Amino acid sequence: MMFRSYELGSLHLPNRLAMAPMTRSRSYVAGIPSSLTALYYAQRASAGLIITGGVQPSAAGKGYMDTPGLHTDEQVAGWCEVTDAVHAAGGRIFAQIMHAGRIGHPGNTGALPVAPSAVRAAGQIFTPDGPQDHPVPVELSTAEVEETTRDFVRAARLAIDAGFDGVELHGANGYLIHQFLSQNANLRDDRYGGTVAGRIRFAVETAEAVAAEIGGHRVGIRLSPANGVNDLVEDDAHELYPALVSELARLDLVYLHMVAAGGDELSRRIRDLWPATLVVNDPAGVDPAVTAAKWLEWGADLVALGRAFLANPDLPLRLRLGAPLNESDTASYFGGDHRGYTDYPALALHPSAV
Repeated sequence: MMFRSYELGSLHLPNRLAMAPMTRSRSYVAGIPSSLTALYYAQRASAGLIITGGVQPSAAGKGYMDTPGLHTDEQVAGWCEVTDAVHAAGGRIFAQIMHAGRIGHPGNTGALPVAPSAVRAAGQIFTPDGPQDHPVPVELSTAEVEETTRDFVRAARLAIDAGFDGVELHGANGYLIHQFLSQNANLRDDRYGGTVAGRIRFAVETAEAVAAEIGGHRVGIRLSPANGVNDLVEDDAHELYPALVSELARLDLVYLHMVAAGGDELSRRIRDLWPATLVVNDPAGVDPAVTAAKWLEWGADLVALGRAFLANPDLPLRLRLGAPLNESDTASYFGGDHRGYTDYPALALHPSAV
């Protein structure tokens, strides 16, 4: 089933295997993706869909070192090279728009991070001076929350201008949209906090505004229900996520990308509530073939794989042939040069074997 084609909005996907978003931290000059980035994604163009690593929609949205942006003309030009390379190789690519929120540090950005509330995340973040504790972030005013939604909209428009087939809003893994959803990072008493309806408002309004700008058929959103990564608490996930998914369902978005961390009952509830394409990423999955088959049989439409695509640029072919997989080099995940980025070998096959 993983090798069956699939119609995603106006896109024809040759298989059901998506390349999951992965931060690689190799945009060393002003958040501009390089020619190496273009090669990296083009090598993986046989994926049914490529979703880039997180791209910040504004300078304030940056969290980690050397991550790419989509808010300057120079960044757009860099992404044009990436999308041209992917399309020339026959691929399809969405930009994941990610505002890191409180997961940041002045050492990486020159300013304190912003967040729903002035609540410091536990743990540390890597900076040019080594690991540092997360600082207490600056609470966004109501007007600044609305401006942040406009930042997402502008980044989505620039993504389309740069040649992307669509965008994915990162509402998972403890970053800004997810922070608004949580009970411990969002202590607001305005319309963006308090009740479930208040805490889901930023996610819904942002998705609605982006869809109005570029069309819902070009907009996906990623959620990680009941995932406590980056020090978030979601004790009411079984109430919050059905409410959120029900609101998102009316926007005609092209897909929901679910990180399967909330357990079987919540995952099934989300599948039942979501009327469009569901992409599933299973962080506990070890064998990509087994993981993909499991979730497609369960009811997912696409399965997003991360490390397997990182180390195997021709992953769909390898899985179809039952060929051995390259092992990923954890030491080169974040930052560096071509090593552990564009030098993973593809299969050398006689044409008759393809």
